[in-house]
Amino acid sequence: MPAPDFVLNVVLSGILTGMVYGLMALGLSVIFGVMRVVNFAHGELTTLAMYATAVACEAFHADPFVTLVPVTLGFFGLGYLLQRLVINRFISRPEHTQLLLLVAIAIVLANVLLLVFGPDARSVQTDYQLDSIELGPLLVDSTRVYAAGTALVATLLLFAFFRGTMMGTAIRACADNQRGARVIGLHIEHLFAVTFGLGTACVAVAGSMLVLLFEVTPASGPAYTLLGFVIVVVGGLGSMTGALLGGVLIGVSESVAGMLVTPSAKSMISFALLILVLTFRPSGLLGARR
Repeated sequence: MPAPDFVLNVVLSGILTGMVYGLMALGLSVIFGVMRVVNFAHGELTTLAMYATAVACEAFHADPFVTLVPVTLGFFGLGYLLQRLVINRFISRPEHTQLLLLVAIAIVLANVLLLVFGPDARSVQTDYQLDSIELGPLLVDSTRVYAAGTALVATLLLFAFFRGTMMGTAIRACADNQRGARVIGLHIEHLFAVTFGLGTACVAVAGSMLVLLFEVTPASGPAYTLLGFVIVVVGGLGSMTGALLGGVLIGVSESVAGMLVTPSAKSMISFALLILVLTFRPSGLLGARR
């Protein structure tokens, strides 16, 4: 049996990683919660954000926390344009056409990354990558602490936007009653584009942090898409708080699985958790019961 201090270290590491996972899934949850569109290109956008951060860091010899702002703003613009010019045309079409569109976008993104960067894995190296923070008996990876802190700040800003701004209130009104929002004069297409931009910005922040923790290849996208779906289903599809809770639970389950079984078993534990949640609470832990 592992020592208690070691177990606490592993659990804390899982919580920190899970907060970044939660932010990534939060973007997926926000898009679905407002637009009722399932973004099957979410993982490829995450991979693109990881590559964008790696390239920006190498080109400008900058820290990922410095390139974070321009990368996030660029991805907000990318998401806005993608929704306004392409996805918006499919909002009222059958769900299977939306699925095909977003799968096609995912395949295009993955193959463009493969053509540009090749199949080799890439990562970002920093001066503090091997540093640790001592918290009593615990020794915490400083990179995970910084990444989790950034994810938490981004999440709080997103919550503040939706709760404390006129546009955030308008977007929530669209999510609650799209027809009523249109009747009172809200520009639905613009608000949907802003929502998709915000979801993509969440992906950018999460991707900028994930590339500090893991290597990235053009083939990483499907795994992140699947991870995002598992998290939002566990937490409750459409629930922002649920996405964060699901991310933390998946992060902890992966870390504990790596400690008790083998690192290759982490997906097995995550899907076992998914099966349990779907069996006993199909709407997710914080999803609305129907």
